[in-house]
Amino acid sequence: MRWFSIYFCLLSGTASAQVAVTNDYPTVARADYVFGCMATNGQTREALEKCSCSIDVLASILPYEQYIEAETVMSMSVVSGERMAMFRTAPMMQRIVADLRRAQAEAEIRCF
Repeated sequence: MRWFSIYFCLLSGTASAQVAVTNDYPTVARADYVFGCMATNGQTREALEKCSCSIDVLASILPYEQYIEAETVMSMSVVSGERMAMFRTAPMMQRIVADLRRAQAEAEIRCF
């Protein structure tokens, strides 16, 4: 009976950790994404549902820390200047943004 208790604890701990990983986006980040998405796609109930779906899919693919890194790289890459050029040209920065773009494409396929 003891092995069952240990197994159950391990199994439920894994499930809890998995839920925490897929739900690591703060509410304000999710709301900000949905507001921006709705500004682009219309202020309708349908857009709300699609945009909410989109951030959920995005969060299931990309951990929040990677999302923040990609958003930062994208915002810095539009700033002019020699020092900001690394955000546009460095391979590591391009990979960070590419991961976000792939997650966004998957979210668009699933939700829109």
